[in-house]
Amino acid sequence: MPASQDSPDRIRDMLSVRNLQVVYGGAIEAVRDVSLSARSGQIVALLGSNGAGKSSVLKAISGVLDAEDGVVEQGSISLAGTSLDAVAAEQIVARGLVHVPEGRRLFVALTVDENLVAGAHLQDRRGLEQGREYVYGLFPRLGALRSRVAGYLSGGEQQMVAIGRALMTKPKCLALDEPSLGLAPLIVTEIFSAIRTLRDATGLTILLVEQNATRALAIADYAYIMENGRIVLDGESEELRNNEDVRKFYLGVSASTGATSMRDVKHYKRRKRWLS
Repeated sequence: MPASQDSPDRIRDMLSVRNLQVVYGGAIEAVRDVSLSARSGQIVALLGSNGAGKSSVLKAISGVLDAEDGVVEQGSISLAGTSLDAVAAEQIVARGLVHVPEGRRLFVALTVDENLVAGAHLQDRRGLEQGREYVYGLFPRLGALRSRVAGYLSGGEQQMVAIGRALMTKPKCLALDEPSLGLAPLIVTEIFSAIRTLRDATGLTILLVEQNATRALAIADYAYIMENGRIVLDGESEELRNNEDVRKFYLGVSASTGATSMRDVKHYKRRKRWLS
C-alpha cells in the first residue's frame, strides 16, 4: 500500500514545480515557464488537448526526458521539500515519486502477479505481500487474473496492473498519464473510482494528466489547464467546472445550445480570452 504521508502542516506541497522549461533536440520548446504544485493528499489534474505539453511535464518530473532527447533547460522540481533536480529516474522512484506512463508499458510476457513483483523490487518480503494484498483489494478482478499473462489482458485490466505495479513501490506521489486513454466508459469509471479511493483511504498525492476534463474534474481537488506548453488557467475543480470557457471548450457544454460547435471552437482559437 502507499507510504504513510507526512503531515500536511509540515509539508504543504508534496510536489512542487517552478518555472519549468523543457526542450527537445536542443531546438523544440515543449514546456515554457510552467509552475504547479500538489499538496499532500490531493488529486491535482493537469488538463489540455493532445500536444499541449502535459506528458512532457510528467517526464521531466520523473526524470525520463533523456530517452527522447529532452532536457530541462531551467526550473526546479521538488518532492516533499527535497529537490529532484538532476536526480536519476531510479532514485526519483526510490524517493517516492512513481510515474505510470501513457500506454501502460507492462512486461507483457509476464503474469499479472509477476508484474506486481517487479514493481516491488525496493520492498522486502513483508512489503511485497502487503502491497500485493492492497492491489488485489483495490482491483478485485486482478485477483482472479493473477496468473494470466499481461499481454492477453484487456486495456482496462492492463491499466489496473500498471497502477498496481506503481503502488507496489509505496509511493508518496503517483503521477498518472492519460489513464482513461482508449478505455470503455464503464472501465474508466472503475479506474477513476480507484484513483479517488487511493486519495481518500491513504492520503496519497496524485498528479493526474488527462484529456477527459469531465472525468478528471469530477475527482480532482485542483486543476491546471495547459495550451501550447503553458499553463493558461488554474483553480479549484468546482471553480473550473463552472467557468464559462472551460465548460464550452473542455466540457463540451454551451449555455445556448448544450454543445460546442466547430464555429465556436474556431472563434475561441481567434480570441483566446484567458491566455493573457
